[in-house]
Amino acid sequence: MQRHDPSFPAPRKVVVISPNARMVGELEPLINIRLAGIHSGRMSRYPEPSHAADELGNAPAQTVFLDVASDAEQALPLLAALARLPGVQVVAMLASDDPGFILKCLRAGAADFLLQPFTEDQLESALGKIERLQISGDQSPVAQCKMVSVMPAKGACGATTIACNLAFYWKRLGAKRVLLADMDPLTGTMSFLMKLKSAHSFMDVLHRSHELDSDLWKAMVTTVNGVDVLLSPELVTDGPTDTTDPSPILNYARQNYDVVILDSGSVYGDWNLYAARAANDLLLVTTNELPSLQAAQRALSYLETSRVGKWKVRLVVNRYHRDVGLSKEVIGTAMHTDVYETLPSDYEAVQGSLMEGKPVPSATPFGKSLTQLAEHLSGISTPKPVKKQSSGLVGGLLDLFSKKK
Repeated sequence: MQRHDPSFPAPRKVVVISPNARMVGELEPLINIRLAGIHSGRMSRYPEPSHAADELGNAPAQTVFLDVASDAEQALPLLAALARLPGVQVVAMLASDDPGFILKCLRAGAADFLLQPFTEDQLESALGKIERLQISGDQSPVAQCKMVSVMPAKGACGATTIACNLAFYWKRLGAKRVLLADMDPLTGTMSFLMKLKSAHSFMDVLHRSHELDSDLWKAMVTTVNGVDVLLSPELVTDGPTDTTDPSPILNYARQNYDVVILDSGSVYGDWNLYAARAANDLLLVTTNELPSLQAAQRALSYLETSRVGKWKVRLVVNRYHRDVGLSKEVIGTAMHTDVYETLPSDYEAVQGSLMEGKPVPSATPFGKSLTQLAEHLSGISTPKPVKKQSSGLVGGLLDLFSKKK
């Protein structure tokens, strides 16, 4: 096996993450030959995804070899978190040739993969691919897509209203391709709220997933103000009776959109858990009333026991009014988690928009909070308007003094 080619940009650091000593012992000698002289480290435990950046440090270019075979439930969320870090490329280490699992790793953001028993040729191929990615600056569309699942702690929390508006507000921030999907198979109300009618639903996508292409997908969605909307079945009998896997929908969406907003009917059940695990961020929507907060506490516990990463769950308090119900500070203490965002009670603005089937105006209190929520999730800030120079008597006096020297 050849040593590192100096014409390619070498990683400044190599990190191997695996609790399997045998797997590490198989890989490290190959790394030591191929990347001789490059700083390397090892972690024998999976760090929390939210702490991944701190654990890796600040090297500008890093290659992480991640064992996804020993504990897939811990490794896959970590893989997704690592792949989002700037300058980090992840190579997944697998124990067997499972095409479905390999595809899942690649969709989570892996640049390439290695199969046991590891060989020089495998490592050379993986590092060559990473080096080409570093030169071209290309990133996988999968890694670029932002998928957000919006889930209510209990009914009537306003989760669907938030999901619908969030998609359009994100579009205003500059996202080119946005999908809003009603993933509630039983009680989806997005078509009613947005005054939409469609001959197709996500069930059609599931039924025809084997032939899904761009033309067929366009027939399944309805475009509203630049946002593609995928509706739920009109009739309960049209919903899924036995399927618990929405992956054909989510996988296609992740490959073809910059932002995907999923409106789920609940946190409970395999169907919803799949969406929760696939999402980059999970917005758990509650109000600050006691019954809703108790439901939120149960939902957080259920998500944790179901191995949904706590690092991705964002608690959003809707219809928040400090004088009614618990305060933001008390909620955070009681839930043992920070309140990610509060959305004010703005009945007239929300009801007016629902009656017209349009997004809530951005100048309203609710609209301003939604803008802030979209900015926090996307990391993009809207430009602040430049204040005009004051006019009238005060402006005239300021102009007068500014001219004197």
